[in-house]
Amino acid sequence: MAKRVAVVGAGVSGLASIKCCLEEGLQPTCFERSDNLGGLWRFTDHVEEGRASLYKSVVSNSCKEMSCYSDFPFPEDYPNYVPNAQFLEYLKMYANQFNLLKCIQFKTKVCSVTKRPDFTVTGQWEVVTLCEGKQEATIFDAVMVCTGFLTDPYLPLDSFPGIHTFKGQYFHSRQYKYPDLFKDKRVLVIGVGNSGTDIAVEASHVAKKVFLSTTAGAWVRSRVCDSGLPWDMVFMTRFLNMIRNSLPTPIVSWWMARKMNSWFDHANYGLVPEDRTQLKEFVLNDELPGRITTGKVLIKPSIKEVKENSVIFNNTPKEEPVDIIVLATGYTFAFPFLDESVVKVEDGQASLYKYIFPAHLQKPTLAVIGLIKPLGSMIPTGEMQARWAVRVLKGVNKLPPASVMIEEVNARKENRPSGFGLCYCKALQSDYITYIDDLLTSINAKPNLFSMLLTDPRLALTIFFGPCTPYQFRLTGPGRWEGARDAILTQWDRTLKATKTRVVQESPSPFASFLKLFSLLALLGAIFLIFL
Repeated sequence: MAKRVAVVGAGVSGLASIKCCLEEGLQPTCFERSDNLGGLWRFTDHVEEGRASLYKSVVSNSCKEMSCYSDFPFPEDYPNYVPNAQFLEYLKMYANQFNLLKCIQFKTKVCSVTKRPDFTVTGQWEVVTLCEGKQEATIFDAVMVCTGFLTDPYLPLDSFPGIHTFKGQYFHSRQYKYPDLFKDKRVLVIGVGNSGTDIAVEASHVAKKVFLSTTAGAWVRSRVCDSGLPWDMVFMTRFLNMIRNSLPTPIVSWWMARKMNSWFDHANYGLVPEDRTQLKEFVLNDELPGRITTGKVLIKPSIKEVKENSVIFNNTPKEEPVDIIVLATGYTFAFPFLDESVVKVEDGQASLYKYIFPAHLQKPTLAVIGLIKPLGSMIPTGEMQARWAVRVLKGVNKLPPASVMIEEVNARKENRPSGFGLCYCKALQSDYITYIDDLLTSINAKPNLFSMLLTDPRLALTIFFGPCTPYQFRLTGPGRWEGARDAILTQWDRTLKATKTRVVQESPSPFASFLKLFSLLALLGAIFLIFL
């Protein structure tokens, strides 16, 4: 059984891993190379080596009710989508609430993690760290790697012929902090992801002209969904997920396109994805259509050639003068402190069982937390990974034979579409609810909605038809939280409180009362068909 556990990184997954270790009676020591916790969410004016970097204006893409730790809601007066400074404060509150700081060694870099000579018997690791110029080697029973995948910029410069002759400034989006440098400049942003779109929109407020170049297009949606509610609280429900996964992929893709185009027609804005079957991460931006329709942002195809002071786009022979090029081309990831024989990264993914455990190790004493891209928030995903992983490290839960794990890893790498539901064919992509439920089942913590329907029907219906908030993961099993039920039943109260800062008196409508009664009857009919 593992007792001493090394945790690498004090970001959102690292903090969850420390807490899970403490809950299970283990002794975690967390090594954080910077001088504070927070990882991605800690803004600095300069880029720090080995740590994710964000720009000053970053706001969460998942709302507070969907992106909190499962037993620690955000303060109710926080906005639904949280600016990075407040997000960092929340992480500090979490660390203080559960007394995690005592386990963290700041300004400590992990240089290497290697197997002990007797690894096949003990499963132990030697962790070499560097702090204030002094190296130290320590033996640990297990290691949890929580370094994320947004630290190593991907710069495919060969894809942009002539870029080395460009006399202006070009840099990766990782380097971007403030929009001031774009003032009165002609800016080209390459890449329609969340960062690229944010930067293009910010630049358009001060720049002379902004081009946003995309090869394959993307679905763009607002954080605000039906009736002004957070998009993920409407989209991410067990009921809708069940419907989506029951329908053939072409139907789901058609429905998705129709839903996305209800805000604005992506074809008319030059943004419609070339491949509408394989799911690409949504771009969350509330301003982009408005900036395009007012001519502040111009959508362009991929780059054909870069010249000294201009670019030529594919299918458009005209040269466009450009002063600054921002490469929002994504990230690669690596584990420089681990030997490739432990975790090998190939084609943007690693051979990890359930995205966590190396499938070939003789002893399951190393876990990678947070190396996944779910269609949902990373905080509850990483936390759920940590809860299961710690119980495996402790010896309470067992992994299947190596042959079974390797078969599962290879099947995932083949990316064979099932033909139903959304098509998660990109590296590290996963269906959020399905993946979480799999981990919950592994630790016997998945709520049983059938029995709950008899004992607590209000809660059962809220869980099934309402947003799949993280509190659901603490209703039962190990790590059960007494406040989970109340947090679920009051989730919409906290959501509306954030926006309802001016109380408006509404006169009751007889038609609205009739409609509510009709909806209730329809709901009961649906329950009857689904559960019986």
